[in-house]
Amino acid sequence: MSELHQVVADYLALRRALGFTLQRHGRLLPDLADHLEGAGVTTLTTRLALEWATSLDGHPDEWPIRLSIARGFARFLATFDPDTEVPPVDLLPRNRRRPNPHLYTEAEISALMAATATLRFPLRRATYETLIGLLAISGMRIGEAIGLDRSDVDYAERSLVVRQAKFGASRVLPLHLSTTDALRTYASRRDECLARASSGAFFVSSRGTRLAYANVRDTFCRLVSAAGLQRHAGCSPPRIHGLRHYFAVATLTRWCREGADVAALMPALSAYLGHAAPSGTYWYLSATPELLAIAAARLEDDGGCRP
Repeated sequence: MSELHQVVADYLALRRALGFTLQRHGRLLPDLADHLEGAGVTTLTTRLALEWATSLDGHPDEWPIRLSIARGFARFLATFDPDTEVPPVDLLPRNRRRPNPHLYTEAEISALMAATATLRFPLRRATYETLIGLLAISGMRIGEAIGLDRSDVDYAERSLVVRQAKFGASRVLPLHLSTTDALRTYASRRDECLARASSGAFFVSSRGTRLAYANVRDTFCRLVSAAGLQRHAGCSPPRIHGLRHYFAVATLTRWCREGADVAALMPALSAYLGHAAPSGTYWYLSATPELLAIAAARLEDDGGCRP
């Protein structure tokens, strides 16, 4: 390991010891070290940091994030290398504009679940069909779903426990009878396919191990292609996290159709999604044509549905 890569490792170890996960930092900072070494230097300057941050072939929206990561690392370097330059905070400021998510339709959810038939192994097909269905009807984060253990699902109480979710919080999610039945059916099929369990995970790979996020993400992309899903104009591409948006918008739409007091129910939706307050939930709510039409009708009738 080169001296610069060792400094990167020390920086990551220090910040992780303080409680930061730094998954993206762990991927990008070694690349920054490679960039500096490729330039034949060991001192980070503003010019080199900017050059590295904008070298990505992807969307320019990623450039400020990369520069911010380099800036934090530069502050660390500056404590023992006085020649280090910390990029100004107003250089490549982040665009905080919220991108429009891909809002799945019920037909698209069904197409995604049907596309699991294209997967090679029976257990893999069952795993992804059930996983997608659970994400769509529960709004769980993908990390929460693949982190479920078998003991976290209570069929008798029709509920599941999400442990150590974002910010270390845990919560219990009540489930519909049909959802409980689907999870029970998957569990039976999983146990039939595996001669011996090698993991306590609820959702498993064909080898019986807990699902890895990178593999789930890649498989989901293949399912999107197999299902023929297209990117909506002005929206992000179909992503697995969009299923969380789908759940939030579908729940709000159902409440509005039923004439419910949405404002009074928002804390319940926030708790179900694992948010500390409704303000975090509003990030997931988008004004679909159906939702706007319902809201307009309610307002004309002096109702109280205001998304």
